[in-house]
Formats: sequence, C-alpha cells, structure tokens
Amino acid sequence: MLFANLFEPFVSFHWHRHNYNMAWRCSGGSNEQLVENMWQSKLITHARAKEAFLKVDRAHYAPHAPYEDSPQYIGHEATISAPHMHAMAIENVLPFVTPSETSPAPRVLDIGSGSGYLTHLLAELVGERGLVVGLEHIPALRQIGEDNVRKSTEGMKLLDSGKVRFRVGDGRLGLKEPARHGEEAGGENWDAIHVGASAKELHQTLLDQLKAPGCMFIPIDDDEGGVMQSVWRITKDKEGKVTKKNICGVRYVKLTDPPA
Repeated sequence: MLFANLFEPFVSFHWHRHNYNMAWRCSGGSNEQLVENMWQSKLITHARAKEAFLKVDRAHYAPHAPYEDSPQYIGHEATISAPHMHAMAIENVLPFVTPSETSPAPRVLDIGSGSGYLTHLLAELVGERGLVVGLEHIPALRQIGEDNVRKSTEGMKLLDSGKVRFRVGDGRLGLKEPARHGEEAGGENWDAIHVGASAKELHQTLLDQLKAPGCMFIPIDDDEGGVMQSVWRITKDKEGKVTKKNICGVRYVKLTDPPA
C-alpha cells in the first residue's frame, strides 16, 4: 500500500523511501497486465511468486478498479492493500512459506486478512500440505474474506480442503491453530506471520509464536502517535536468534481493538 487516494475516507496512505514512482506504473487493464507490470518493475522477482499472483484474480477481492495499483476501502475501516505492497510481503516471506525439507507443510498466519486476497496468494505457495489462516477482529471482515475466496473454483477447493481457514480474534495475541487433519503435529507455531495493520510495538506474543526458523512481515509505529510507521522483516534462525530489518516507511490502519 504505497499510495492511496487521500480524499477517500479511511484509506491509508503508504509510501516507499525508494523508487516510489515505480508503483504508479504497475496498474493494468487485466490481472495478467497488472502482474506483468509488477514483474517488469522488479516488484515481483521470483517466478513462483509471479505464478501465484497470476492464479488469484484481484477482481474477486477489490470492490472497484481491481487492477489499479492502489489500496481501496473495503468497509469496516479497512482497506485492501495496493498490489505492490502484497508483492513486497510475498517476496519477503517467500523462503518461509515454500515447502522444504525442514518445513514440508508451512504454516502461515495472515493477521488483518481483510479482503482475503493475500491469504489466497499465500495458499498458492505453501504446497498441498500447508496451512494458511486469515485472522480478523471483526466478524463481518472475516466473512468478507471467506466469501471472496469462494468466488473462484480454486478458492472453494482451498477452503473445503482446510488448507485455508478464516478466524476471528485479536491479532496482537496471534493464534493457536491445530494442524490440518492427517498432518504431522509440528506444534501450533508459524513458519511465517504477515501483519496487515500497524502495531504499536513488536508484540512478544507474535514473536513467541514464530517458528525457528521463521519470518514475520509487520508494520510498526515509529512514534508514540503512530504518525510515522515502518514495515519490518523479522527473522528467527534455527537457533532462535532474532534479526530485524527496516524495509520501508508506510502508513497502515492500526492494529487495535475493533471499532465501536
């Protein structure tokens, strides 16, 4: 979500400290054109990520102008991020959401899942045995995400198989979710956590729920009022050592209690 229409209520403003003009050139007339433009602009750099974006039609998730590279208001004081912000998130967590010898069934938590778009994208990456859970603090948004995923045949299969789930809860507390039926135990922690709203701090509960190795993509307030925010890539190695990298400046809606 690098940019937004500043005149639209509740839409959050996002920017990148480098190459910010590039994002405006990514809009297209179709899902294929949008993805290709992000690919040519090197916002998507991995073929596996590009394939996932091509499989998930953003028109099922964005209420209008789905192939415009900008965030959009989806109701309940929430937005769907601009496509290039989703690309940034996917590119940063990709090694941890792709099946491997050490993690054949990746578990991914999408906090603030909103429209369900990124939840679906992640599900295209975790393999047949993986699990992606979208977590929302507003029941109506949880339902919107699930309903949007059901708009496609592939989305229905993901939900019916249990590979994608949507839950209601406080994202600051993370989520304890059992493994899919028939999968090895592997605990309740997550290979990757994506947070789609700005947190006041790096919540220890989320860090504790991250596997070792694991990765978290999370925007965090830079100041007490949250006027300035930065998105961070938090990684934990197999020994449990945590490394933090500031990726860029952003402006997200807050990770807080549900609106009254």
